[in-house]
Amino acid sequence: MDKNFQEEQFTGIIKFTPPLYKQRYQFVKDLVGKYKPKKVADLGCADCTLLWMLKFCSCIEVLAGLDICTSIMKEKMHRLSPLPVDYLQPAERSLTVTLHHGSVAHKDPCMLGFDLVTCIELIEHLEESELKKFPEVVFGFMAPSIVVISTPNSEFNPLFLGVTLFRHPDHKFEWNRVQFQSWALETARRYDYSVEFTGVGHPPTGMENVGFCTQIGVFVRKHPQTSESAQSEKPTEGVYKTVFKAVYPSLKDEKYLQNAVVSEVIFTAQIIKRSLLDCVMSEHEEYNDDPTERKCKFQPSVNCFSDSLGKLVVEKSMEPFVNGHVVYIPLTTIFSFPKVNQLCGTFEKLCKLIAGKVTLSSDGSAVMFNTEHENEEN
Repeated sequence: MDKNFQEEQFTGIIKFTPPLYKQRYQFVKDLVGKYKPKKVADLGCADCTLLWMLKFCSCIEVLAGLDICTSIMKEKMHRLSPLPVDYLQPAERSLTVTLHHGSVAHKDPCMLGFDLVTCIELIEHLEESELKKFPEVVFGFMAPSIVVISTPNSEFNPLFLGVTLFRHPDHKFEWNRVQFQSWALETARRYDYSVEFTGVGHPPTGMENVGFCTQIGVFVRKHPQTSESAQSEKPTEGVYKTVFKAVYPSLKDEKYLQNAVVSEVIFTAQIIKRSLLDCVMSEHEEYNDDPTERKCKFQPSVNCFSDSLGKLVVEKSMEPFVNGHVVYIPLTTIFSFPKVNQLCGTFEKLCKLIAGKVTLSSDGSAVMFNTEHENEEN
């Protein structure tokens, strides 16, 4: 919950590299890499740093944050907005990021259906009444496939100079390993989860007996939640207030897909046109051809075209050609390029997406470029 965790202010024998909060976030990121969840919620998201890190994980399509303090979220939530490059180069996946104001002691249907729920340095901030409700909300109601909970290990505290009771003034308690594991095992048993214990922040050599500075429990649901049990618990109204929502541009949206395909088709066609014209010019210079001969078929060679495209044109008999001031580049040639093929999937979809967006020949089989004005400029 606290990015600027108090251990950074302590002076003494303990120093974590990288800082402990980064180690906790990296732990979550590694877990995402292992399990590939599509929907992730961070409870107690604070300044949204963990959410910002997770938005770059390609498997995640839905990110949600929840915190009781809106001011902390609003301070840095702009980092979760799409950047200009996200519109220029939309990702293949869809991504929606939402931030909610609310308490983890309350149930809201917007938090249903998540694969992974993270509670990083959260539970120690809860009042006793909230902590009692927390397991039912997270494990009973939300019931994600995986829950990650981290919390300070009080056995480590004597190694910090200046810590008399708790590491942070807002902490309501700090558990030792036995207390945390006892609570976690009972919670896992009650809601049909398994749990494994680990942590981050290794103790100094010779003091291994105190355990990790931050203790972590990774809960994995034993059996899939049935739709009936999920529906029976679902409240009729939400209690959280949405304070931020961002929908990233995606190639799954046909608008963005069309823009990407049109740009790639034009880019590819321009490369082919330039190589073709360079080849024609070199052949004219070499053989001193009659300049009145206006029609020239393109015969690819290593000298005037890339090896990969030359091979494609030869093997598939797809020949761009020049007729007068017009260059014709068959769509079948363009479709053979991996990037175009990957974006469209089928030739029919290519034709549909570029219709009305790219200048085509009368039969619609080729992209056309008029080079008359280009020649005048040159």
